[in-house]
Amino acid sequence: MDVDTRLLRYFAAVADEGSLTGAAKRLFVSQPALTKQIRRLEDDLGVRLFARSRSGMALTEAGRELASRVSALLDNWDEAVQATGQAAQVLRLGFLDAGAVGAVPEVIAAFSKAHPEWRVELRQFDWSDPGADLARGEVDAAVVRLPFPGQERLTVRELFTEDRGVLLPARHPLANSETVEFRELRDELFVASGAETGTWREHWLAVEERDGHPVRVGAVTSRPDEWLGAVAGGCVALAPASAARFYAHPDVVFRPVRGVSPSRVGLVRPRGRRHEAALDELLEAIVRRLSRS
Repeated sequence: MDVDTRLLRYFAAVADEGSLTGAAKRLFVSQPALTKQIRRLEDDLGVRLFARSRSGMALTEAGRELASRVSALLDNWDEAVQATGQAAQVLRLGFLDAGAVGAVPEVIAAFSKAHPEWRVELRQFDWSDPGADLARGEVDAAVVRLPFPGQERLTVRELFTEDRGVLLPARHPLANSETVEFRELRDELFVASGAETGTWREHWLAVEERDGHPVRVGAVTSRPDEWLGAVAGGCVALAPASAARFYAHPDVVFRPVRGVSPSRVGLVRPRGRRHEAALDELLEAIVRRLSRS
């Protein structure tokens, strides 16, 4: 039986905290999302791991057995991943979208030519994990859009900012406007990422720029194709200006927006981890290439 290690990490957090509320806060995910993942793990294993009550989440006998083993299991897995990467001399760089990552592939090509003993892997993550799995050590660093939940636990280096615009259905009344005022969009149905993405979701819904107007969510997506499809179907979505170059759909148009803050792109890496000279060199090259005054 194959079990996602992320589910085991969620289980361990709930077992440690004794409640979904405390574990959700620790993991930077929503409580409903965490509940869903715990149920998924229980379904995969075919046992109940927790007895749920108003006072919290008590481990069942099966849950106690798993809890006694899961910490060592996860520690061994993390050590295995790190050792494998070091032995193979692999650097793993995460990213979310092509607009943010920009010229990074060119930087990687130059680095690989100068250091043929190293292999650099670019790993794209969907929008359900705007931190590109850095908290779980799946990548060594990532180029991501800020803000995202848990970034205060990481080392963040801002690279550049990019104006935000809006994706509209081609038939939308504002589709022919040269520029759109955000106040004209506040009552529209927006495409959103999942609730577990927290501050990242709020940024792309422009919660701070709404002057108290409630958000109306028409679709929840985690992938660009779903995102564009939801807009073509009648929703709207804030998007970085680069979306006009990298994402196209015959029934979707991009328009600049006034009244919203820009998107910030940052280079993020874990704190306290031993730095490899090769990784430092690669990241400095990325900073030099992507940073804009």
